[in-house]
Amino acid sequence: MTKYNMQAAQEPKMESRSGEPEVRKVQPSKGSSVLVNPRQTGNPVLKCIRNVPWEFADIIPDYVMGRTTCVLFLSLRYHQLHPDYIHVRLKELGRQYELRILLLQVDIKDPHHYVKELAKIAILVDCTLMLAWSPEEAGRYLETYKAFESKPPDMIMERTDNNYMAQLTDCLTSIKKVSKTDAQTLLSTFGSLEKIVKTSKDDLSLCPGVGPQKAQRLYDMFHEPFLKANKQKTETGSR
Repeated sequence: MTKYNMQAAQEPKMESRSGEPEVRKVQPSKGSSVLVNPRQTGNPVLKCIRNVPWEFADIIPDYVMGRTTCVLFLSLRYHQLHPDYIHVRLKELGRQYELRILLLQVDIKDPHHYVKELAKIAILVDCTLMLAWSPEEAGRYLETYKAFESKPPDMIMERTDNNYMAQLTDCLTSIKKVSKTDAQTLLSTFGSLEKIVKTSKDDLSLCPGVGPQKAQRLYDMFHEPFLKANKQKTETGSR
């Protein structure tokens, strides 16, 4: 049984004379196309893969994006009805491919229980869990994995400045409402992050452009405990 209704029509070039999708047997290779398992026929995600070519192929996973990367696709709505399906597919896939992705389409109202369950499964079988809230989002993930197949990791890593002052500025601007100008003003006034942390709210608010509200945010950020104590436990302990 396939996951998707076979009534969905594919483009003519993807079909044989009998109307079935053309399937070619391949070994996972470094080609230009995303390889698609025929069981995905009718999946709306296919219509959302527009920026890279794709073709049906005789493969075990649902999608192959290169020699080392594959995807198993699962709709949570389908998982509700057929909870054993994903176990069978994962067993079939085994340890093939270095990067095995379980791509979940969240298409039910209360997904938390199922996502938690599938997250545990993904950890046990060494899969990367990805969530998509629409076919369009799932399609973009597949396109991105294929597009960056041969790219070095630093292509998708955030570019950060190694300059000390730039790093301090990034640190301070991570606080809500604190701009780069505010950060530079604070650093030029107090000289270091340590001195900013030790400064009182009143002194922080005297900096040009900072004011009492930003000063309060800064002070709270530096002095509140990293983990907030459970109020209920605190009240119980005080009784």
